[in-house]
Amino acid sequence: MKKCIFLDRDGVLNIERGEYTYKIEDFELETKVPEALAILKKAGYLLIIITNQAGIAKGLYQKEEVLACFQKLQNLSNNAIDQMYFSPHHPIKTESLTRKPDSLMFEKAIAKYNIDLSKSWMIGDKERDIIPAQKLGIKGIRISSSSSETLAEYVAKNLFDASQYIVNGKKT
Repeated sequence: MKKCIFLDRDGVLNIERGEYTYKIEDFELETKVPEALAILKKAGYLLIIITNQAGIAKGLYQKEEVLACFQKLQNLSNNAIDQMYFSPHHPIKTESLTRKPDSLMFEKAIAKYNIDLSKSWMIGDKERDIIPAQKLGIKGIRISSSSSETLAEYVAKNLFDASQYIVNGKKT
């Protein structure tokens, strides 16, 4: 079985702009993301993105734009990501168990890659990222600038801080 880091996209890998990020020119990585991904990869983790992309359901952008941003991330991080799952749904148009806080995207990845949940982590910036992970027995890390109450095991400043916590068991 394989160990895995599940990653939310906006606010973890790329800068959360407060609006939908789908144009390549607006897709900017958070601080030290390539370094953090390299650390996790070297430690033997699969890296899988699990992201809601409701702007597709709302007609604001197409899946091709999400894939173009993913390719930019891959280019900037030495192709570190093993897979990306995204939910194009939103309750205003379609209900779906793929949309976080539901867990179907996780379950698909777990089945495809034979993932050991006890050795895996979810890193997200919102509770809706942590909820499905916890439901499945996956430890959570929340990216936040405050220490607000969370279901996550650890609150990190950014992905690099989270990677240090996972690999070294300590805060940066």
